[in-house]
Amino acid sequence: MNTIAETYVKLVLAVGQHDADYVDAFHGPEEWLRAAKAKKMSLQEIREQANDTLERLRSCTPQATSEQLRLRYQYLSKQLESLVARVDMLEGKRFTFDEESRALYDAVAPKYSEQHFKSVLDELAARLPGDGSVQSRYEAFKNGFIIPKVKLDAVFAAAINECRKQTKRRISLPDHESFVVEYVTNKAWSGYNWFKGNAHSLIQMNTDLPIYIDRAVDLAAHEGYPGHHVYNTLLEENLLKKNGWIEFSVYALFSPQSLIAEGTANYGIEVVFTPKERIAFERDVLFPLAGLDASQVELYYDIHVLLIKLAYAGNEAARGYLDGSMSKDEAIQWLMNYALYSRERATQRIKFFENYRSYVINYNLGQDMVKRYIEEIRGASMDSDKRWKEFTELISSPRLPSNLAE
Repeated sequence: MNTIAETYVKLVLAVGQHDADYVDAFHGPEEWLRAAKAKKMSLQEIREQANDTLERLRSCTPQATSEQLRLRYQYLSKQLESLVARVDMLEGKRFTFDEESRALYDAVAPKYSEQHFKSVLDELAARLPGDGSVQSRYEAFKNGFIIPKVKLDAVFAAAINECRKQTKRRISLPDHESFVVEYVTNKAWSGYNWFKGNAHSLIQMNTDLPIYIDRAVDLAAHEGYPGHHVYNTLLEENLLKKNGWIEFSVYALFSPQSLIAEGTANYGIEVVFTPKERIAFERDVLFPLAGLDASQVELYYDIHVLLIKLAYAGNEAARGYLDGSMSKDEAIQWLMNYALYSRERATQRIKFFENYRSYVINYNLGQDMVKRYIEEIRGASMDSDKRWKEFTELISSPRLPSNLAE
């Protein structure tokens, strides 16, 4: 499979010459990247070579007794199939939202009715202070928990340091692992981890819109520890360097790997802090650093827990907008009504839909699939040590969405 894996990497780099977002990270041989740029294979050539590679892969099914080889085989198969689907999209083929997510990410998000979100809003209405609509009351409430821009760096540094400390107690990382944080603007996302190889990441935080206090831990865990930075570092250490599996020198963004990457990064927020631990840390450290009223931390997180129940409202807006059943204005209004976004934040989210399309499922569906796999299938729901162990094994392996039912 090593020859097939090398071909896969070169095909990902070839697609990257047609799609600037496709290659999220590459830390393999530089001459391969130079060759991809110099040759610039046509999309038809890429598809033909990918299909030929899939045929070769299917002819060398590994022994079922080796789980790692079985997972590697399935990983290469799903990643190549996804690559072909992305090439089809680049050539103009239209998929429905669900067809696209299945083809690219090996998963389809559940559908929720408008009534589902209305019932959650009723719960929020009973908990939010003040009078008026849920939307206006929530906006007024949240405005009291914005991190002042002059204090962003101190708050994020404290959150990252604590997440790093808790993670390194449980996960062995290279001594040289490191990251740099930058604050940027004019992006469709709120945070991004650019893995540079050799256990080093560039973490960027978008400051276009106000950043609320809960995002400090969320982004520190998701982008850093035990999220993307740790995930990419462990894959590099365990699969690329130790096993010599060259396919893990490249990360194709629009692929099944992203559901695992985003799902584990979101679930990692729950792994690094229990709810009580998070509230205590934020009350004692982050709220004071941000100059916020720490006596409100429990109310803030009571409401935050309810807000998480609205997570799939964004999927419904993306599905409707991309499938054509919602106009842009209708999708923005839906996000304002059922995700409780401000108009500015909803407009930013539409830009994300336009650029990344069905990628949105990887966050909430990915988190739910990872949580179910670790807590129910692997039986780690009540045991923190086992939860860390299963989480670490997952982010060190080539397991993909369809494997999470195993």
